[in-house]
Amino acid sequence: MNAQRTTATLVGALFLTAMVASLVGGGLVESAIAAPYDLAAIAANDALLIAGILLELVNAIAVLAIGVLLFPVLGATSAPMARGYLALRVVEAVFCAAIIIGPMALMNLGGRQVEGGGVDPAAAGALGALAMAARAGIVSLLIPVFFCLGALVLYTAIYRSRLLPRFIAIWGLIAALLILAMNLLSLGVTLDITLALLLALPMILNEIFLGIWLIVKGFNLSAQGDERDKAATTAA
Repeated sequence: MNAQRTTATLVGALFLTAMVASLVGGGLVESAIAAPYDLAAIAANDALLIAGILLELVNAIAVLAIGVLLFPVLGATSAPMARGYLALRVVEAVFCAAIIIGPMALMNLGGRQVEGGGVDPAAAGALGALAMAARAGIVSLLIPVFFCLGALVLYTAIYRSRLLPRFIAIWGLIAALLILAMNLLSLGVTLDITLALLLALPMILNEIFLGIWLIVKGFNLSAQGDERDKAATTAA
C-alpha cells in the first residue's frame, strides 16, 4: 500500500516536472539560438542556453522514469500494455535527449568563435540552420508521435483498469488525438499559432490535472485487486 502510494506521488511529480521542464527548457533554447545563428550572440547567451539544455535533459529523464515507475502498476492489470508503454516512453526519452545535440554543438562553436577560432559567418549560419532544422524535425514530429502513442496506450490501460477515474482517461485520449492531428497537419500546412495552442491546451491541462491527482489521490488500488480476482477466476 505504502509503496503504491509513493509510486503514485513520484509519477505525479514527474508528470508535472516533465511538463514544466519541456516548456521552459524549449523556450530558453529557442530564445538563446535564433536565426541568423550568430555564433558570438549564441556564446553571449550561453548561460540561458545551458539552463535550457539542462531542463530538456531533466524532461528526458522524467519521461523515462515515468515509464519505468508505471511498468509494474500497469503490469498488474495488463502486461502487454505495460511493456508497450515502457517501450514508447524509452524511445520518446531518447528523442528528448537527442534534441540537445544541435544546441550544444552551436554553443561549442560559439565558444571557439569568442576565443578567436575564426569560424566563417556563412558556414556558421549554414551549420546553425542545419542543426536547428534537425532539432525542429524531432521536436515537431518524432517526439509528439511517440508521446501520443504512449498516451493512447496509457489512457486505454487506465480506462480499462479504472486505476484512475475514467473521465481522466477519456480526456487524455481525446487530447492525445488532438496533439497527433495537430502535428500531422503541420507537415502539410502552417498552422496558426492560436489554433496550435488550442489543440495543445487539452493535453497540457490533462497532464497538470493528472499529476496533481496522482499526488493527492493516488491510484485506485481496488482496480488491481479486481483484475487479479478476474484472472484467478478465469484460471480456475
